[in-house]
Amino acid sequence: MTAPLTAHTRLGPSAAHRGLRRFRAPKPPTPERCELCGVVLAEHNHRHLVDTRNRALACACTPCALLFDRPGAGTGQFRTVPDRYLVDAGHSLDEAAWDLLQIPVGVAFFLRNSALDRLVALYPSPAGATESELDPATWQTVLDGSRLPALLRPDVEALLLRRAEGRIDCYLVPVDACYELVGRMRLLWHGFDGGAEARAALNDFFTTVARRARAPKEDDSL
Repeated sequence: MTAPLTAHTRLGPSAAHRGLRRFRAPKPPTPERCELCGVVLAEHNHRHLVDTRNRALACACTPCALLFDRPGAGTGQFRTVPDRYLVDAGHSLDEAAWDLLQIPVGVAFFLRNSALDRLVALYPSPAGATESELDPATWQTVLDGSRLPALLRPDVEALLLRRAEGRIDCYLVPVDACYELVGRMRLLWHGFDGGAEARAALNDFFTTVARRARAPKEDDSL
């Protein structure tokens, strides 16, 4: 008969090792869930909503995202982030236009905030997304150099600009892509100019954007 385990029972080496391993082993990551219905999200079933009331992104499954795909759906609090990427290769933005923005880094993005009823300009920084305090009329002077701002869907899309190698790239992208970029830069930023790792991540990000982007078509609209 096996003796009962008491406070004075000595465990063998293998049993002791298994017991310690149970406490040392990292817990598996908590799976991401839809913030509306609670279903576990997979890579192919992971969308984002903009919570216009709290100015935040919410994770959602595809069925829930489809419920809020049109402005005014539900109570209007949530809006689905679309997945279109557009490029304006024929824009007239140049170095002089960029200098008007007074942005201290080579990337900026603009979105229409429906709650504030105005355009908001932000740029990535070591502290996260930093809002420009420049007069909005100056932004509009710059943005008139592209046809993409007229296509921006409020809250859920952004005009993304990048100055690099003597040119300005101009894209319309989902707003969650911009905040993904902000998160990468905040994580990787080192020193005054971001460092080599942050610059490499920035180049990779814009390579992906350029690959996905297409020219606007006649049926592209708000």
